[in-house]
Amino acid sequence: MRQYLSRLFFIILLLIPVSCTPPPQSTAPTAANTDLVAEILNGAIQSTGPLEKMGFSVQIGAFNQLNNAVQLEQSLTRRGVDAYYFRHKSGLYKVRFGNHTSYQKARSEAEQLQNQGIIRRFFIVVPENYAAARIQRSGQGDLRAELVSTVQRFIGVPYRWGGENRKNGFDCSGLTMVSYRLNGLNLPRNSRAQFKAGHFVAKKNLKKGDLVFFATKGGKRVTHVGMYIGYGKFIHAPRTGKTVRVAKLSSSFFRKTYVGGRTYM
Repeated sequence: MRQYLSRLFFIILLLIPVSCTPPPQSTAPTAANTDLVAEILNGAIQSTGPLEKMGFSVQIGAFNQLNNAVQLEQSLTRRGVDAYYFRHKSGLYKVRFGNHTSYQKARSEAEQLQNQGIIRRFFIVVPENYAAARIQRSGQGDLRAELVSTVQRFIGVPYRWGGENRKNGFDCSGLTMVSYRLNGLNLPRNSRAQFKAGHFVAKKNLKKGDLVFFATKGGKRVTHVGMYIGYGKFIHAPRTGKTVRVAKLSSSFFRKTYVGGRTYM
């Protein structure tokens, strides 16, 4: 019997693939790595690498009223333009669209819309003006702090988003997308794409600017996202009729529906 067991053990060892990398510390599905294990088991696509930097964009409008920016954004979206509105540091609402590889391409798109009477004056945002490029170039500044500062501008705003699901008002992923793009990182539009684009980060290792994802409809399917701002808190856009607000990861609802954290830096 012992001889049989020894041979069996030897055969099992031969079947185990050899790896140059050390094995993970633990493969048990704990609260910190449940989503990572689930992705491996389900064969899900892993992170796609660093986010692309934003190119040349067009900025238009300067509205006191949110509805004016919403209507302009929706008018552009109906024409197939990838537009999004945001709250500027000044408190005014503005709209941006496009992500071009050259100044001339951005200007050409803007002039076409101008000739059609859809927009009036416009401003070309060059890549060097984004926080991500500025910090990388100078070696000074904190991109995570810039991201948090940007998303904080939206607190209290009753967002109505013209994104994937107009019936749901301001899409939660629209808030995170806009915050990243305004700082020069081309974050995808919907929450599931954002989830796959980032790198896994355990809850205990979350840093400001990372994104946190939830399965608010049960299961493990990502349906909600917010931006982590430190101290166990995050900012998110709940749903129509609600304003952008701060929430705690420790709350019973978000603790139960938490899927995982992602970092892009």
